[in-house]
Amino acid sequence: MLPQDRHADRIESLIGQMTLEEKAGQLNQEPSTVDVPLDMVEKGLVGSLICANSAYAGTDRQARVRAAALNELQRVAVERSRLGIPLLFARDVIHGHRTVGPIPLGQAASFWPEGVRRLAEIAAQEARADGIHWTFTPMLDIARDPRWGRIAEGFGEDPHLASVMAEQVVRGFQDAGLHSGKGMAACAKHYVAYGTAEGGRDYNTGEVTPTTLENVYLPPFKAAARAGVATVMAAFIEFDGRPATANPDLLNGILRRRWGWDGVIVSDWNAVAELVNHGVAADLAQAAELALLAGVDIDMAGGAYWRHLPDLVRSGRVPVEVLDAAVRRVLRLKAACGLFDDPYTPEDAAIVEIPDEHRRAARALAHRSIVLLKNQGGILPLRPGLRIGLVGPLANPQAKETFFGTWTLDGEEEDMTDLLSAMRAHAAPREVWHALLPDEAVAQARLCDVVVAVVGEWRHRSGEDNSTTTLDLPPGQTELLQYLGRIGTPLVAVVVAGRSLAVEPVLEAADAVLFAFHPGLEAGPAIADVLMGDAEPGGRLPVTFPRSLGQVPIYYNRKNTGRPVPNFRYRYVDRPDSPQFPFGFGLGYTTFEYSDLEVEVDRDGLRARVTVTNTGQRDGEEVVQLYLRDDVASLSRPIKELKAFQRVAIPAGRSLRVKLSVPRQAMGFFDGEGRLHLEPGTFTVWVGPNSEEGLQTQFRFDG
Repeated sequence: MLPQDRHADRIESLIGQMTLEEKAGQLNQEPSTVDVPLDMVEKGLVGSLICANSAYAGTDRQARVRAAALNELQRVAVERSRLGIPLLFARDVIHGHRTVGPIPLGQAASFWPEGVRRLAEIAAQEARADGIHWTFTPMLDIARDPRWGRIAEGFGEDPHLASVMAEQVVRGFQDAGLHSGKGMAACAKHYVAYGTAEGGRDYNTGEVTPTTLENVYLPPFKAAARAGVATVMAAFIEFDGRPATANPDLLNGILRRRWGWDGVIVSDWNAVAELVNHGVAADLAQAAELALLAGVDIDMAGGAYWRHLPDLVRSGRVPVEVLDAAVRRVLRLKAACGLFDDPYTPEDAAIVEIPDEHRRAARALAHRSIVLLKNQGGILPLRPGLRIGLVGPLANPQAKETFFGTWTLDGEEEDMTDLLSAMRAHAAPREVWHALLPDEAVAQARLCDVVVAVVGEWRHRSGEDNSTTTLDLPPGQTELLQYLGRIGTPLVAVVVAGRSLAVEPVLEAADAVLFAFHPGLEAGPAIADVLMGDAEPGGRLPVTFPRSLGQVPIYYNRKNTGRPVPNFRYRYVDRPDSPQFPFGFGLGYTTFEYSDLEVEVDRDGLRARVTVTNTGQRDGEEVVQLYLRDDVASLSRPIKELKAFQRVAIPAGRSLRVKLSVPRQAMGFFDGEGRLHLEPGTFTVWVGPNSEEGLQTQFRFDG
């Protein structure tokens, strides 16, 4: 029997004993673990704590959370409050806790669900040992505008890839058991369409049609719900004039009634109070009324619920049954986390030193998140015995923390090995020289056999409230690469960032280009491994790379239009329509050839088989991708959509017969009311290495 079921009678008994104030308190989440109002905890007016000092925890340095401090707070709730209901402790454990992996966009680039799940398992184990029960991840916002800083926190532009990763992150955090001391509650956020923020400006208004909502933005959340995600966070953004926090059609309608999901819905930070800012609530009391009636169970850091829900119930504006249902869901979550059995965390459980196994998992995921964009003349991997010049602003050992990326609350810089040290520790180079200043780097380049220039974004140039009006490298970096590129010494550029960038100038200057979405704790060793050939650059782009900012938004699964038609090929007069690099793109240190595509369709769906041959001299891994198009439908459909993928290892000179399956339901689409359409007709299928290359065939589907 699950803990929440075992404690069902106790939960009902508690609800029956609570005052309205105590019920509202269970729905109140207070911020920080510093200056917590202990008198409120004693009075039962606090149900949970978010262990963060501000709404901008992703960009502020946060104090480490320790089990001993949380246990002291827990004792106040359990031993000094009237009903002894334990507190639930939450924290943003986004892409690792002490063991920090690649940012979620980098995890998506891995196309490696197993590695992503393993990182979540490690994060849950480490965070739970520090006393944390609940995390606010995965972020499932589809992002088509890289100016938006929070693109770093999600899984890119594709609903299928995001859905696969959503399931794996949820299972990684939760499947060990929320009550086991090794698992913790996950939270699918931000529900829904937050990634549509206009102009890429965080918190901005976005517009989305009902059919796009159903087919693009909802699927990852549906996957998380099916995986049993414990909680969902409502988005800041509005949908058709109603902010998600006050939108019953989205919360109670789609999430609870249509999907049958029965977990806890939490607001984003202060989002209930911000309904006043949106202009849909006159005051804090009305904001509390709208949010609770819409389905929001917990008010994060806003204070609206505990201040106003009791009087709203007494006045009849909020039915007590609605309040009780929200309290019941919160108490069931606490029971599921084992807090009614043992509310305290052992104070000697936290890791003192990161285990080697955790480092290996983070390093393997980092290898597969690094994307090779260019490799002219096969300069990579670097051959042994070279004099290597390591230059660029991010080659500075003092900048190693930047490789953590956004939303790293508990990673420790002293746990990292910088890239310079990792390169010098490698046996292959004859020498590794290092230059900090640009003019020193240019002078040194003349004396080296190869130059490795590490450039890109500081960790907080992306993430929450960190949008940009440019997709260029930060000031001065392009000029440095251009100077280095003119010297004549072979140049390798390693670009580290939290979003897709316009890398055309980098491609022009450098002989080889690696792109690394902030790779985390093991960034230095992982990049060194890839440069020296100890590991393949295994990443594939989870977002389309534009040629310039003017192409944004640009994404592969766009819809057909009436034009352009033959002889009218371009929409722009100064640039091609095509992207710099398509979704799914990534080179390797070997080459692959596709042949013998076979497709069969039956009542269960589509099965495709293709032979993939490693035609190079090295063993390697390929990400085999299947795309589908419904050629004629009752509603216009995208030109192609990713429906399946598989990462496979193939030895040099060998072939592998790869099977990819698409369930019958995935061959359909949803209308604006959420009804599934499985329509007969012809479909086109592509199987290949990215969204623009591969084998193509057509088949008929009977619906």
